[in-house]
Amino acid sequence: MKNSVTALVRMPVAGLRALLVLTLLTGVLYPLAVTGAAQTLFPGRANGSEITVDGRVVGSRLIGQTYTLPPGEPGEPGKPGKAPAPDLRWFQPRPSHGLGTNSVNTRYRLLVSGATNRSADSAELLRSVREAKAAVVRDNSTADHRIDPADVPADAVTSSGSGLDPHISPAYARLQAHRVAERNHLGVVRVNRLIRDHTEGRTLGFIGEPRVNVLELNLALAELTGD
Repeated sequence: MKNSVTALVRMPVAGLRALLVLTLLTGVLYPLAVTGAAQTLFPGRANGSEITVDGRVVGSRLIGQTYTLPPGEPGEPGKPGKAPAPDLRWFQPRPSHGLGTNSVNTRYRLLVSGATNRSADSAELLRSVREAKAAVVRDNSTADHRIDPADVPADAVTSSGSGLDPHISPAYARLQAHRVAERNHLGVVRVNRLIRDHTEGRTLGFIGEPRVNVLELNLALAELTGD
């Protein structure tokens, strides 16, 4: 009888010991080791690939952001306000639609990251693409350069799978060159050279597509214009 009681007591005690040891190993020591290694070997990436200008964090290389004219018009009671308009001095990112019809990710908020999951024949998707295409043509046409709708690339009118893509295609960046040049009183050749200098090639030479980080491109533009 005594042995049976001792065995019954020993089992939960052993289980508790195992829980405490595994909690220490996997919940404390392992995270500390991984965090320490990351901070030592890849501090920039471990801290979110932040971009700093004059000691101030202006964004991340991994997360897209919008470039708008602040502020929008406040809404009336029961009516939504008017969203800020794109600031057309800057290169614009791709659309940032988030999850669902009530959580459109207009500000690249992480909590609503994700694809719209609309099918290719979705009437809502087709309408948003047509509207986005018309806006791209309208916003990027200048007095001496008219955008051909056939030249608008797919990433100019559709969001990425995460809705947070910080990159655009070189084609979309070049499409914006005339407008950016006009708004900033620069030559188109100079703006195109800026795009070329900030175009990243395929990863390892064969993975993915060439791309342009919009934040880095706009920071270079700000440096060029003195903004």
